[in-house]
Amino acid sequence: MDIFRKISEHRAENERLAWTGTFAEYIEKIRQNPGLSMTAHSRVYQMIASAGIEEENGKRTYKFFEEEIFGLDRAIEKLVEEYFHSAARRLDVRKRILLLMGPVSGGKSTIVTMLKRGLERFSRTEEGAVYAIKGCPMHEEPLHLIPQELRADVEKELGVKIEGNLCPSCQMRLKTEFAGRIEDVLVERVLISEDNRVGIGTFSPSDPKSQDIADLTGSIDFSTITEYGSESDPRAYRFDGELNKANRGLMEFQEMLKCDEKFLWNLLSLTQEGNFKAGRFALISADELIIAHTNESEYKSFISNKKNEALQSRMIVMPIPYNLKVSEEEKIYAKLIKQSDMSHIHIAPHSLRAAAIFSILSRLKETKKQGMDLVKKMRMYDGQEVEGYKEADLKEMQNEYVEEGMSGIDPRYVINRISSALIRQDLQCINALDVLRALKDGLDQHASITKEERERYLNFISVARKEYDELAKKEIQKAFVYSFEESAKTLFDNYLDNIEAYCNWQKIRDPLTGEEMDPDERLMRSIEEQIGISENAKKAFREEILIRMSSYSRKNKKFEYSSHERLREAIEKKLFADLKDIVKITTSTKTPDERQLKRINEVTERLIDEHGYCPVCANELLRYVGSLLNR
Repeated sequence: MDIFRKISEHRAENERLAWTGTFAEYIEKIRQNPGLSMTAHSRVYQMIASAGIEEENGKRTYKFFEEEIFGLDRAIEKLVEEYFHSAARRLDVRKRILLLMGPVSGGKSTIVTMLKRGLERFSRTEEGAVYAIKGCPMHEEPLHLIPQELRADVEKELGVKIEGNLCPSCQMRLKTEFAGRIEDVLVERVLISEDNRVGIGTFSPSDPKSQDIADLTGSIDFSTITEYGSESDPRAYRFDGELNKANRGLMEFQEMLKCDEKFLWNLLSLTQEGNFKAGRFALISADELIIAHTNESEYKSFISNKKNEALQSRMIVMPIPYNLKVSEEEKIYAKLIKQSDMSHIHIAPHSLRAAAIFSILSRLKETKKQGMDLVKKMRMYDGQEVEGYKEADLKEMQNEYVEEGMSGIDPRYVINRISSALIRQDLQCINALDVLRALKDGLDQHASITKEERERYLNFISVARKEYDELAKKEIQKAFVYSFEESAKTLFDNYLDNIEAYCNWQKIRDPLTGEEMDPDERLMRSIEEQIGISENAKKAFREEILIRMSSYSRKNKKFEYSSHERLREAIEKKLFADLKDIVKITTSTKTPDERQLKRINEVTERLIDEHGYCPVCANELLRYVGSLLNR
């Protein structure tokens, strides 16, 4: 990559985006595109929507969050629909502070950071362009220049809505620099930038004794008092508080409920009326989305204090729980490891999944649904099919506990323990057992967990180990079955022929002799028993497969052995059961003969080429599964 060419292109792009003109020219732009005067809330929603929205089975997925936020689809959908979308339509929701409330390391800060970075990018597009009065310390909307008496007519003509008044600085400049000639006031395009303090403000609480309200609302510039002679002269005031600079965009309150009360008073009128008080001036208009985040214990303490009722009524609280899907949790760990300098160490397949299983189990609550344990619930939450339960059962469980996902093991703890496993000297590869061992060792050093919680977590590590054992067996099973796909397909086709004949009360024709025979009950049961289908349930299971086949046929889709999750599992288990003895002998023999050695080498190559293993973890997996099968 030519670094300096890229820098030159970036500079040229900034120059291309720059625009300066008069207010009269800006009005022509508004006439052509009224969307340029959108509110801050509308800008945030348009930014999210522009990244793409997918709708399936009544659920909406917002692509804007896909790369950084995993497993929080329901929380994100609620956040966008109930707050951002409603606020963008100028409903009363926009007059509320958005408070993201959830456990530590749950993604609250990441969501806010994504919104800030997104706004910066969006303001560089034509759709998200932001225009402001040139020289205004608050980058305010140029339409504020239009006098109140004329606004109704202008709104009607341009198809816009004008809210807010000129800031004290622009009021004075209009008189002194432009002699009241609004049409001559200069307007420029601005790019939202946190670094340049344009359209994004961030306030973080510190020592209440040393923190000044000026951090929010700006302060008097004492060096100019003698020059201008009055504290109420806008030229003697620095409009550089976070609320000033966040105008037209987003204001982040980090750990808002830890703030001193006086810092929150300014938010009362800002949220409800869209203005705040600063210095010896009239109320200053501000158009900004206020977003805060806090944890559950801080929030409970806040709402228990009656003095906070006024502010509480001006909040929309959005719970941001932990992710509850194993496959999505894996993505979180993979993302965090990718960001580190440890990417040269190979992580064996299913290692992160084992850690994810442990984490998710710690966050789930026991359901009252009969026959449903935590492992089955975990699988259903992850989109897997569980015999005897349907989509309606899943929705019922998801609505059973409002607080589910608000407690449990956090991703930071898991990634810290994975890091400790990665950092060991002379290590080329780590596997699931290394990760689970590191998680177990970490519980002894975890000062905040009780003895009961420790026992519970140790049990979850054991469950995660059992789940990994099954995954490891399946992996070897696939590698040992020569031409696995072909073998599975043959068995699958054979099974379908037999159940079709069984359900339709027909005979089946022998492909070699051509004679008609009864369906092979022994074959069908040998497959069904692999996944626990009882004698009483076999007819319903076979009919279900036929219905699924018919559904695929109507949609002109091919029904394959992987099209039905449970049937796929049964086929794989049946193939492995037939080969188990060969696997046991081959993997456990200390001095394999030439034929066994050839098979081991073939399996190892397949694990490396097709399943993502390295030579080290492939050999470890073979030894481990061999020991499992010989128990």
